[in-house]
Amino acid sequence: MGLIPFGLLPMDPGTAATLTGAISPPFPAGAAANSAAYCIDPALFASLLPPGRQPAAPAAAEETRRRQEEEEEGAAIRLVHLLVTCAGAIQSGDYSAAHGNLAEARAILSVITTSTGIGRVANHFADALAQRLFPAYPQAAPPAPPPAALADLYSHFYDAGPYLNFAYSTANQAILDAFEGCDRVHVVDFALMQGLQWPTLIHALSQREGGPPRLRITGIGPQPTGAGDELREVGVRLAEFARSLGVPFYFQGVCVDQLDGLSNWMLKIVPGDGEALAFNSILQLHRLLVDPDADPAVPAPIDILLDLVTELQPRVFTVVEQEADHNRPPLLERFTNALFHYAAMFDSMAAVGHRGGATDSLAEAYLRAEIFDIVCGEGSARAERHEPLGRWRERLARAGLTQVPFGRNEVQLATAQLLRATSSPGSGYSILECAGSLALAWHDRPLYAATAWSAAGGSAAGAVAGTEGRDNNGRRKTRNGSREINSTGNLAIA
Repeated sequence: MGLIPFGLLPMDPGTAATLTGAISPPFPAGAAANSAAYCIDPALFASLLPPGRQPAAPAAAEETRRRQEEEEEGAAIRLVHLLVTCAGAIQSGDYSAAHGNLAEARAILSVITTSTGIGRVANHFADALAQRLFPAYPQAAPPAPPPAALADLYSHFYDAGPYLNFAYSTANQAILDAFEGCDRVHVVDFALMQGLQWPTLIHALSQREGGPPRLRITGIGPQPTGAGDELREVGVRLAEFARSLGVPFYFQGVCVDQLDGLSNWMLKIVPGDGEALAFNSILQLHRLLVDPDADPAVPAPIDILLDLVTELQPRVFTVVEQEADHNRPPLLERFTNALFHYAAMFDSMAAVGHRGGATDSLAEAYLRAEIFDIVCGEGSARAERHEPLGRWRERLARAGLTQVPFGRNEVQLATAQLLRATSSPGSGYSILECAGSLALAWHDRPLYAATAWSAAGGSAAGAVAGTEGRDNNGRRKTRNGSREINSTGNLAIA
């Protein structure tokens, strides 16, 4: 069962005004460049009901079924109300009331299905509230997955829906356009993960008229743990694939604890050498944000990284982020926005899911980790700080970057990729265009937004190599290392 209209929730006028008074309109196709950023619109809350599950019209022959549906809808309304009220009680410090609200919500969850619809998403949010209320109570909720497991969950999330396929294909098209006519190209990937984005780009470059360019990929990742070295393994696979297609290839892995610890010298970019540069960020920049009311005198991690990007003047900087509003300091506001956003995510995932298979459950665990972070984390402990497109536009423009609009060809290509990924033109997914940006939408509700940017001059490297640490500017030192692989698969540790 899908979510129900927010207007049906039995809330007092003050609470309702708090939740609905300043909500921006959705990401519309063809909106103006200065349009308000997308945020969950309560008026559209009913659209979260999956197709075919809308309340049926009363009919005499279906009286029993109608009564049962009304009971289920009433339980769902009550469930959402209890979860939102619990979050509000936690925010106000009334933990006794929050405990009571959560206990009632648990009772409802015990008698409704939790495999689909509102029960599915509400179960995760109830677990997150329990973890926040009783962090030391072992039976409160299953723990979030450890960081070492997130890379594996990420690959299952890739398989569970078109989300990362949309992100990779739109970013790759912008990179290909920026590299047109260049003989030596360099992509810096802010989160290499398993390198799933790059075989498609390598293949496209191998087909280029006149022969492929010399390609260099710098993959950013965390320090290796245990016996494995994920960056090296991914680099070897990419090098072998490039060699099979005749693409001259060089790979460098760079280990940093956080992206704001990157420095010029780590990337080995030589100014004026004619190498075309691209930066690529898929679902990473939001992790560098801070609370909106943080001290502006202290450089935020996002500003440190954007300063570096602007300094190096790339031809293109591709950015894909969640189209959501989860960076509000008040718990109630971000909890409510997150509840609506992830309800749409789970409904959309069910449309192309694997019917309870391992991929579906592990992809759900990936989203569950995000939910726990949004609900349980405060201050510097929270990493999932999703913000809507309007704020990203302002931030990137303020850093000195200029948006490169996606054209009609990119829209058509993204739509074709989406149809292939979902295997059905009527699946409920669509591509929306807004002032040169693209969004992957579920029933016209944007889930992920893609943009492309360039810096003034953006041809190649525009700065000399820096020095380690960046201490003089208040930028902290980080442990780092690099792993370099050429197209022969040889490895050098620097």
